[in-house]
Formats: sequence, structure tokens, C-alpha cells
Amino acid sequence: MTHLSLRLRVFLFFGLIGIGGGVVILGALVLGYRQLGMPEAFSSFTTVGVVAFLGVLALVTFVWRLFDENISKPIEALAAQIRVRADSGIETTLDEKAARYLGDLAPAACAISDKLGQASLATAETVAQKTARLERQRAQLLRILSDIPVAVIVATQDDQIVLYDGQAADLMENEAPARLNASVCDYLDEGTLHATLAKMKKQKEMRRPITIKGKSEAIYSGHIRVFDDNSGYMVMLEPLDPDAARPLVYDFDLFDQVPATDITETALRDLTFVVFDSETTGLDPQKDDVVQLGAVRIVNGRVITSETFDALVNPGRPIPAQSTKVHGITDEMVSDAPAFGVVRESFQSYAADAVLVAHNAPFDMAFLNRGETTFQNAVMDTVHLSAIVFGGSAVHTLDALCDRLEVIIPEDLRHTALGDAMATAKAFAALLPILEARGFQTFAEVRKEALKHRRILEVHA
Repeated sequence: MTHLSLRLRVFLFFGLIGIGGGVVILGALVLGYRQLGMPEAFSSFTTVGVVAFLGVLALVTFVWRLFDENISKPIEALAAQIRVRADSGIETTLDEKAARYLGDLAPAACAISDKLGQASLATAETVAQKTARLERQRAQLLRILSDIPVAVIVATQDDQIVLYDGQAADLMENEAPARLNASVCDYLDEGTLHATLAKMKKQKEMRRPITIKGKSEAIYSGHIRVFDDNSGYMVMLEPLDPDAARPLVYDFDLFDQVPATDITETALRDLTFVVFDSETTGLDPQKDDVVQLGAVRIVNGRVITSETFDALVNPGRPIPAQSTKVHGITDEMVSDAPAFGVVRESFQSYAADAVLVAHNAPFDMAFLNRGETTFQNAVMDTVHLSAIVFGGSAVHTLDALCDRLEVIIPEDLRHTALGDAMATAKAFAALLPILEARGFQTFAEVRKEALKHRRILEVHA
């Protein structure tokens, strides 16, 4: 019973009361009928029994509805709000009015939440003061490194990229979308790379010149250096544009990350996510077409705002005026845009080896999978995640979810593919620590819990 939601357990409790009360009434009537010993009274006893049984069920149902609306739902909502404040650091306001029938529970929860918030704020201020100098030095170092005219890629011993600079980003984009935590071998020739590393290990070299082909057959030259602790290596190549000003993208925690072998048993934070959204000519995946596709990546629980995918799509037919009113995309805007097949292929490369995330994912996936091949990526739906955290009775539209998590969607970006994808990504990143605190540590555990909410079929625009 402990794995069932509070509302379901309360429903079963009242159901047991209703059925049990009905059985007691029927048992009493049967006993009375036998003691009376008048067969002609059977019809009367039956009528009384049916009416009493239905009456008890109706009364119990009425009381359960009152209890559900005024006790169960507010407790569920209050628990979710406390979780948000405790596990994500979002200072959301507890709704005392919704929990007005819970006595002193809501005010007490608000009081302890405020106290914890004040303590957290004081701690955060102390930490901020003590680390301000370190942050300034870090920022200066990053500015210096960003100006070095060398394309630098840092990778783990398993070839997973943990850092690349602005020059490397241009080089990588020449081969495939630049992606943190992707494999170096997605961009550079695997055979040459591994052969060079093997020679360095055999000859105990720390640095060695390298000439290597990219996936596009372009030739790059430079040096490769291995780290003293054998945790990884750094590739330094001649840049395509020494004046490139894009910042460093990095996450050194990836050095400690264990490569995923089975996605279902992999910890949520060890997965790479691509959060995406599409704008279309209409709401029927069988008849309508995509006009814009946008996405952003999440690595190690962090939204990588520099790694986005944003593409207009020519649907090959006029865009209905009512659709343009929603997303603002006109026929003129997509007249020179590529066809969906081209954009779809680019997106597949961008989303390689990542878990796809979307709000109302079945809708967007139906459009993506209209082609000769289907996406093999695992998929997560923030509608289901919202139901896990905030309960099935809550509103699960994207606007409602972002409002609860204090994610702001700029008005000019709402109903644009990249704008909605970015908002969904920020909401998803805020949900991750709450899910982990609830005990859902792996992809399989979240998927199992999400299946309990698969009947949520609203259109979440």
C-alpha cells in the first residue's frame, strides 16, 4: 500500500467503508428476514436492502469527494510545494488558502519552510562572500583561455568531451553539432586518435604531434597531451578561425562520471538529455507538418545554453493563418528554409545518444517519426514528471509547470520552438533534484512511476 498515492489510498479506504457498510446492512436484513419467517416479505426486504446499499455507497462517495477536494488534494499540493522549496531551492509561496481545511498544518509548514529558507539564505550569503574572490579569478582565467588561438578539446580516457573552447567549437561544428559529453570520435578519426594514444602510452610520452582527419575528411594538425593521472587527454589543434570569441564550455565533474552501459539503470544525472519542441501547421501529426524545431541539451543536470538547435522548416505547403497566429511563423519566413527531412537528419545528429525530453512528448514524437527511420532515443515527458511531483490532480500545462517552478518564459519566445524548449529544459532541470529526493534515482525508476500517470491525455500547449 505504501507505493500508492495518498489520494488512491484514501479512495480505497472510503471504498472499503462503503462496501463494508453495505455488506453489514445486507447481512442484517438477511438475518431479520430469516427470523421473521414470512416468505411473502422477501420482496420488501430486497427493496430495502438495495436502497440501503446504494444509499450508503452514495453517502460514502459524497463524503469521499469532499475529503478528496478539501483534504487529500491540498495535502498532495502542500507536499509538492514543500518538496520544490526543499530540493530545488525555489522559493515558491505555499498556498495556505488551498489548505484552509487542514488546520494548523499549512501555517506550520509555511513557518518551518520560511525558517529553513532564511537559514539557507544566510548560508548562501556566507558562501558567496567567501568565494567571491575565487569566482573573479576563475572568470579572469576563462577570459584568458578563451583568447588563446588554439582549438582545445579535453576528454576523459573514454573519449567523452568535458571541455571545448570557442575555436574548438567552430572546428567541431564543421564535423557535427558541438556537444559536451559527446565522444571525440564523433568529430575526429577514431583509429588515428587511439593509435596515437597507444603509442604515447607505450613510449611513455606526455605530448605528441598529431595530424588527424575529421569525419568530413578535413585534415587537422596540432598536438595531443595526456594527463599525469591517466584520467584523460587534451587535443590542441590549429583553429579554423583564431578570432573566434565563443566562450569555454565545460563540466569537469564528467571526469568522475561512469559511462552508461544500460540506460535503464543509469542515474538520472549521468544521462544526457535533449529537450526539444516543435511548431507545426496544425495539431494532427498525420496531416500537418513541422515548421520549426528547437532544442537545448542538458548535461550533468545543467542546461547548456550554448548548445542549442534552432531551425525553420519549409512544410512544402501554405501555413494556415490560425497557426501563424499562435507561433508567428509565416510562409515568407520558411520560403528558403530546408525541408523537414534535412532538418530531421541534422537533429538526429544533434540528439545522438541522448534521452529526448518534451512536454506532451507523444505529440512531438509523432511528427519526428514521420520518415523512413524512427528515432531510437529513449523519451521522457515532462507532463508525466509534473504528475509525479505535483500529483495527477494538478494542472500540467507548460505554463502551469513553469509557474510552479518559477521558470519565466519571455512573452516573445512563448510558442517558438526554441523558447518553449528552453523553458521546458529549465523546468526539467528543476524537477531532477526533486525526483531524486523522492527516491527516483534511475531512468527505469522514473519510467515505472510515469506509467502510473499514462492516462493524462490533456493537450498541453
